[in-house]
Amino acid sequence: MKVSDLVRELGLTVFCGEAGLAVEISGGYTSDLLSDVMGHMEEGMLWITMQTHQNILAVATLKDAAAVLIVNGAVPDEETLAKGKEEDVPLLGTTLSAFEANGRIYQLLHKA
Repeated sequence: MKVSDLVRELGLTVFCGEAGLAVEISGGYTSDLLSDVMGHMEEGMLWITMQTHQNILAVATLKDAAAVLIVNGAVPDEETLAKGKEEDVPLLGTTLSAFEANGRIYQLLHKA
């Protein structure tokens, strides 16, 4: 599934990184602890978090994440958006909780 498919299926907000919407999602990782994400997330995964500060972009870039999904209706600040545009990392948003987003995304990625 491409990032754009996920955006369409779940009605996600695209804050920035539109050029990366054609990237294939290889899986997902959910964590709000940056060191945990750096140690365990694999390339091409969708990262689900409630964090909105610009350090998420450094980690997403380092791990070559397909996109970052910010949950609970949180919105990144202007510095984060500017950095996301500069790095061309898709930053997405949803009002869903991390639990609900994970369940829906898992179902979409594992359709028979």
